Amino acid sequence: MTVSLPLVFVLGVIAWAAIKFLGIRPWAVLVIALFGFYLAQTFLAPAIDSATRTGVGIVNDRR
Repeated sequence: MTVSLPLVFVLGVIAWAAIKFLGIRPWAVLVIALFGFYLAQTFLAPAIDSATRTGVGIVNDRR
């Protein structure tokens, strides 16, 4: 059986766990998220997108 999870859901769970169990403050998570939105508008966006797709592809091809 194949289970499909959106990457944004997985990252949301990781952010929640970081706040809950690692003691990272919510404002730090917000700053990191805003930095991500900023990066999405720069020339680095295609490289980040390509690296993310490659990483997800590698994880999905593992059996």
